[in-house]
Amino acid sequence: MSVGEPIYADPTFWVAATTIVFVAGLLYKKVHYVIGDMLDAQADKIRSQIDEAKALRNEAEEMLLGYQRKQRDAEKEAADILAQAEGDAKIMTDAAKVEITAMVERRTKAAEEKIAQAEVAAVKEVQAVAINVAVEAAAAVLGESLKGKPGKALTDAAIAEVESKIH
Repeated sequence: MSVGEPIYADPTFWVAATTIVFVAGLLYKKVHYVIGDMLDAQADKIRSQIDEAKALRNEAEEMLLGYQRKQRDAEKEAADILAQAEGDAKIMTDAAKVEITAMVERRTKAAEEKIAQAEVAAVKEVQAVAINVAVEAAAAVLGESLKGKPGKALTDAAIAEVESKIH
């Protein structure tokens, strides 16, 4: 601004004057309340979004904790099932070993009994054959030496006596 020029000739004056008039018009129309209300509404909206985000986050954390708990429980249950299965397998294996041992013992005993029975039968058969051979030999020897009626009676008595002693 130069000295001696009127104030309204300066562009700075007009900028200041229009700014004052504009601000006065805004204040007159109570635009500052509208702007405040808009800002409050926006703040409320943002606040509700933040609250909703916090609620969603809390819900997500609870779900995560729930799933982690379920996973730990499932892992524990799987470990328990595995331990139970291993224990059952060991019990079954031990029982099978005992059963196999008992079966082998039974079969061995049965085989030994069959062998003993076969031995007894063989001994009895050999004894029977030996007795029959001895009786026939004695009958033949005595029959030759004791011919006739008295020899026959003596031979029959001797054979009966031998048979009664043997059997």
